[in-house]
Amino acid sequence: MVRLADIGWTDVTVTTAVVAQVLEGLGYQPHVQMLSVPITFASMRNGDVDVFLGAWMPSMTTEMAPYLADGAVEQVARNLVGAKYTLAVPAYVGAVGVHDFGDLRRFAERFGRRIYGIEPGNDGNRIVRTMIERDAFGLGDWRLVESSEQGMLTQVAQAMATQEWIAFLGWEPHPMNLRYRLVYLSGGDAWFGPDYGAAVVWTTTRRGYARECPNVGRLLHNLHFTVDMENGLMDAVLSGHLEPREAARRWLRDGLPVVRDWLRDVSTVDGAPGLAAVEQHLSMAARQGWLPRLPLGRWAERGVAFVTRHFGAEIRGGAARLEAFLRRLIEVLAGVPPPICIAVVCAVSFLLRRSWRLVLLVAGSLLLILDLGYWQEMTATATLVVFSAGVSILVGVPTGIAAAHRTWLYTVLRPVLDLMQTIPTFVYLIPALMLFGLGLVPGIVSTVVFALPAPIRLTYLGIRGVPAPLREAGLAFGASPWALLVKVELPHARPAILAGVTECIMLSLSMVVIAALVGAQGLGEPVVRALNSVNIAQGFEAGLAIVVLAILLDRLLRRAPRHRSEDGE
Repeated sequence: MVRLADIGWTDVTVTTAVVAQVLEGLGYQPHVQMLSVPITFASMRNGDVDVFLGAWMPSMTTEMAPYLADGAVEQVARNLVGAKYTLAVPAYVGAVGVHDFGDLRRFAERFGRRIYGIEPGNDGNRIVRTMIERDAFGLGDWRLVESSEQGMLTQVAQAMATQEWIAFLGWEPHPMNLRYRLVYLSGGDAWFGPDYGAAVVWTTTRRGYARECPNVGRLLHNLHFTVDMENGLMDAVLSGHLEPREAARRWLRDGLPVVRDWLRDVSTVDGAPGLAAVEQHLSMAARQGWLPRLPLGRWAERGVAFVTRHFGAEIRGGAARLEAFLRRLIEVLAGVPPPICIAVVCAVSFLLRRSWRLVLLVAGSLLLILDLGYWQEMTATATLVVFSAGVSILVGVPTGIAAAHRTWLYTVLRPVLDLMQTIPTFVYLIPALMLFGLGLVPGIVSTVVFALPAPIRLTYLGIRGVPAPLREAGLAFGASPWALLVKVELPHARPAILAGVTECIMLSLSMVVIAALVGAQGLGEPVVRALNSVNIAQGFEAGLAIVVLAILLDRLLRRAPRHRSEDGE
């Protein structure tokens, strides 16, 4: 088995898929793992990853230097020259006079004081974040929006469609250079390297791998790509919507002369000539199943594209207003001095529960979050959770009541609720990202979709659980349907409804890490960044802050016991 790392960048994904196809033809069993850059190098040190084809230099110097120094990672050969990696803007922005890093500050308001990056923990994001922290080029009050490569490109496409200003991480090779007219910014030599972040991509292996498996070592040493090769491969994936495996197979069939160079002095696992084996592997037709495949994914894609094309301006306009409102609300709450905020929350908790022990728990929890340095992130998370849960409750409770009184409605809702609760939460982010762009709104929409089934189901069960004699007694006294609902059904169903409310809030909080992948602020950002950068300390502290906030919300919202002791518990 040959274990390869894929960091999720399209260029690395396609080149890794190409090498995996060649290895399959040679009789090896390639195993590709999706990892972040820091985790890739840490896994190579631990012996869990054999090969990594995407070591971009010099931007990954900081991440890779310790592993090169102790020999845990070995550089085999350059597989690509002529690459570049730095900040870019649309050509229409460059035409106004933005050509250099120093020009960004002059047009800060036009850019919204934001730079769009890719996945948290990425080396390019780290460079931009360091620039902001050190106030380089006057960017100290700017914000880095982290998401993913495709999330960033979606935002770029939407901004360019409406001629909005946007600054983002750009690189070559990538089809973005063919699809859009871009201007790469000068002046970033000290950060991204000279000549617009000119880069070389290295093939790297774990310590001693080429000696343990010299045949694969020769293949890796011979391996080389060009910018045009990778642009074509990536375009097949991004524009042609091919799976990387299929794109690699088709490209290899058309590029056998290049493959001949790669397979010089390379044999199969059994010692047979490598070129003939790879040609035979590529010539085999893909086995087709007897059942024709329904194009459900394409139908969903066309549906989202239809909505975006016909209602995109209205949706994004509403999303922009909601985004501005939420950010303003977060700024106002974050501007309240923490001691005042803690005192207010403690007072509210005492009024709700009359428990001094709960007050001490609230004060201690908030002071811990403040001490860990995550007060602003906690404020953003709490705002998003309360807003998302509020929307879910306002929609879910009336829907549950209606479903309890109309059997046909619950019959229709039940499979929809099952789908909302079981579909992977990452799937919510894709259409939300296309419709609303990066920011708080797609995170809120995804959270509402995930949390909404809880209040609907539990309200339905609570109303349906009202004993028939109780309803009959209400009707016997001449209660109208509204009076029966308010005086009989809701009081009896109150425990179930409150349980649905609490569960809805907890589910909303559980989405904070997922929402960070589409640029939502909050405690999810440091968690994802810690995961991708193997930062144990940051991950533990940010995770602890989420746990503390969850316990705090649970204790505040938990139904008060019927009998209280003298001390209030």
